[in-house]
Amino acid sequence: MSLTTDPNDPRLGRGVDEKPIGQHEVYLVLSDEERAKGFVRNVRRSYKHVGAAGPEYPLQDLTDEQNKRYEGCGYIKFEKYPDGSAAIGRYWTEKQLAEVGNGCQSVTTMGQALAETYARDPKFYGATYCCHCQKHLAVEEFVWEGTNEKVGS
Repeated sequence: MSLTTDPNDPRLGRGVDEKPIGQHEVYLVLSDEERAKGFVRNVRRSYKHVGAAGPEYPLQDLTDEQNKRYEGCGYIKFEKYPDGSAAIGRYWTEKQLAEVGNGCQSVTTMGQALAETYARDPKFYGATYCCHCQKHLAVEEFVWEGTNEKVGS
């Protein structure tokens, strides 16, 4: 595995993985100069796979209209957000609900440049690798080792 500061490097992977794969050939990091400007978070090298977060608000069964409108999407529940929220709610599939809190609990350790990139810009990455699951998964599925702090926050 190698590193690059070029976001257009054709060897870069993107997003989350549905099936186990090996690590990518190359990973994107912030330049040495950018990382030298300092960090907005502590530099942490290890994170734990705790699984996806679940709904924050009560789930509702889908109405006949919602079932008809979203037929084929696999939605089974609707999470209505409180009035005044930026969105009205979220639809959930059975698979998404089954994954809530079901991370493998393994700890993955990354190299210093990757850790410093997270510390400089916590939202730089949308996905990160789980060495046990052998998948790139949403950063929201991980907490920094020894904390309850979500990776990417």
